[in-house]
Amino acid sequence: MPAFDLSPAELERHRPDIEEPADFDAFWERTLEEASAEGDPLVSVRPVENGLRLTETWDVTFRGFAGDPVRAWFSLPAGMAEPLPAVVEFAGYGRGRGLPHERLTWVNAGYAHLLMDNRGQGDQYGCGGDTRDPHTMAPGGPGPAVRGLLDPGDYHYRRLITDAVRAVAAVRALPGVDAGRVAAVGNSQGGGLALAVAGLVPDLAALLVTAPLLCGIHRALDLTDVPPYGEITAYLAVHRGAEEAAYRTLSYVEGVSFARRAHAPAHFGVGLRDTVCPPSGAYAAFNRYAERTGGDPAKVLHAYPFNGHEGGDAVHVRRQLDWLGPLLDG
Repeated sequence: MPAFDLSPAELERHRPDIEEPADFDAFWERTLEEASAEGDPLVSVRPVENGLRLTETWDVTFRGFAGDPVRAWFSLPAGMAEPLPAVVEFAGYGRGRGLPHERLTWVNAGYAHLLMDNRGQGDQYGCGGDTRDPHTMAPGGPGPAVRGLLDPGDYHYRRLITDAVRAVAAVRALPGVDAGRVAAVGNSQGGGLALAVAGLVPDLAALLVTAPLLCGIHRALDLTDVPPYGEITAYLAVHRGAEEAAYRTLSYVEGVSFARRAHAPAHFGVGLRDTVCPPSGAYAAFNRYAERTGGDPAKVLHAYPFNGHEGGDAVHVRRQLDWLGPLLDG
């Protein structure tokens, strides 16, 4: 697929105006306050046999949106006694947390690692998930991207983003974690969640985001019919006249708005031929990153001109490791 978005020079200058609802900050403050009021984040922490000699794993349940139980895998390098910096990882669209031996990069790099399950997802890719979404009766299609699409209070991503913020609170409460050194990482949907966390958790230590979903949403819907955005366009093709309500809801989960409010040093990656999450969304978030916070955090973006949604793949992961080490190992 040839490049279909803006040219590289245009992407580097891309700073689109984003229509933010007047109550964006109040909406998220209220949502997170309600979630925090449900009590301590941790519900249970149970050791599990993972078949590995060098990694120890626990099955964690924490309180997410509305106090709902959310599952996660928590892993530590075997035999580590001192508190470690932690990486909280968010999975892609349609994936669950899978099996505990699947994602070992961050724990093998010497970090505590929490992999959050995606509520109501997990049935499209990978090895499944274990977290129900009990709030799925609002109008919308069957896919997560359109569940509750007509009302921001009912929208699936309101719940999933809240879960992601609560995952940071959960990892900080776990033994073996240095609560002051927590990074958020994700690719695609996971990148969108990590970016939201960076905008909602002011003391996050670092952000690593690749090919983020939910960035430059309005433009993405004009550019691609590939899911998850394609699920939204398919819904609006049937529900003619619902565009205004849908765009209003989506404005509350716009990644560029979260990026503007972020503080943490940030590492971005993007494939310039990505038709799933068009690269202009990642550049919009990167170029407007931290502009509302008055700070000047370190940030870097690696672009892969001949790659699509896979971006830099393992090459990019190595760049993430090299970048994150000096930030969290001090």
